[in-house]
Amino acid sequence: MDKTLKLVSWNVNGIRAADKKGFKEYFESMNADVFCIQEIKLSEGQYSFEPEGYTSYFNYAEKRGYSGTALYSKLKPLNVTFGIGHELDNEGRTILAEYDNYYVLCVYTPNSKAELARIDLRMDWDKKFKDFIAELDKTKPVMVCGDLNVAHKPIDIKNAKANEGKAGYSIQERDGFDNLLSIGLIDSFRYLKPTAENRYSWWSYRFKARDRNAGWRLDYWLVSDRIKEKIVESEIDDQILGSDHAPVYLEIKL
Repeated sequence: MDKTLKLVSWNVNGIRAADKKGFKEYFESMNADVFCIQEIKLSEGQYSFEPEGYTSYFNYAEKRGYSGTALYSKLKPLNVTFGIGHELDNEGRTILAEYDNYYVLCVYTPNSKAELARIDLRMDWDKKFKDFIAELDKTKPVMVCGDLNVAHKPIDIKNAKANEGKAGYSIQERDGFDNLLSIGLIDSFRYLKPTAENRYSWWSYRFKARDRNAGWRLDYWLVSDRIKEKIVESEIDDQILGSDHAPVYLEIKL
């Protein structure tokens, strides 16, 4: 019999900073089956949080205080692997957890930087990431979550025209997102809420952007198309203030 799973993803922009702003309280309130975290900004041994009933996995960046991902799971995965075979794997950007009937892939996608200084590297990453998921999807459905560092459509960003061509809203990055969907993934939030406006998951700390809801939707749960009918809910917890990103969660019967 299918069970309704709750899966949460949150770019905490430094887990120790988020800890002082209610991270643990939010974690415990969600009671998620899998809780994925991006931008932990940790080195091994700098942080300890072992909630009862969970197994935890951390992928640390080699560079101190930078990037990194974590995954907490109630059900012990069959396998957990780090990296996708890309030169940026040393930045701790992915954790893949394999379960009996599906994969969960947590990602913190590299930012293309101001003036698109890192766009070529980002495009190389996007292609490698797409190919990596396509291979996984041949064997089991995949649920991909995290900060993908791109607002896909004009509806996903407050000031689309003003931000055209900027990091996170360049045509290259948006095409990269299209390519990701083309291998058989769906954006679970847009699948359920195709016309929902003014729904964002990231706000700049500048100019009181969050107060004005001048945001971007950068955080996603992408799901293999063949299990889309099993989605119960996909939502943005935009009232949670522990980071410049809001958590996003998925409920799905598997």
